[in-house]
Amino acid sequence: MKLSVARRALLVILVAWLVLGCARRPAGATNLPTPAQSTVVGPGDVFVVTILGEKDLPQEFRVQPDGTIDFPYLDRLTVAGLEPQAIEDLIKKGLVDRQILVSPQVTLVVKQYNSKRVSIIGAVARPGSISWSEGMKLVDAISQSGGLTPLADGDHVRITRIVGPNRRVTAIVNVEDIIDGKLSDIPLQAGDTINVGARMF
Repeated sequence: MKLSVARRALLVILVAWLVLGCARRPAGATNLPTPAQSTVVGPGDVFVVTILGEKDLPQEFRVQPDGTIDFPYLDRLTVAGLEPQAIEDLIKKGLVDRQILVSPQVTLVVKQYNSKRVSIIGAVARPGSISWSEGMKLVDAISQSGGLTPLADGDHVRITRIVGPNRRVTAIVNVEDIIDGKLSDIPLQAGDTINVGARMF
């Protein structure tokens, strides 16, 4: 009888160990491909142009639905689909060709990538779509959505990423460990969907 009780106790311990092992929190997005970032500008994006010595010129521009901006002295420029450096070169060339400036020093910084979005659904304060920005990471996006709700399961946050035509990859990330500094934050790609589930009680 004593042997049977001992065996039962050992069995309970083994089962508990297995359950705890299976329930270990995910270590991070190990199967999530590196973001294929594109910084090309699109409709709705906002950028700031600075020309050295020309403080009176407008600095902030929003790309119109047709992909253009109205730039002083250059009329309408088509910028959608161009990288920031290419837009700088386009402005420089236009100013020189029209003999407005001899050797302009142009700097462009994208302020908002409204054409590129990240979706956040589930147990966050403000679910929806937010503007992606260069260098954006998972915790940044969650913060912009108002943070996790009290019922959020921060141990199992799903990130779904488009990696090709009709192909998506989903990874489970432990946001709590990222916040605690145990894991590195996850860089986001424009088009990512973040799904924060609720805890099961």
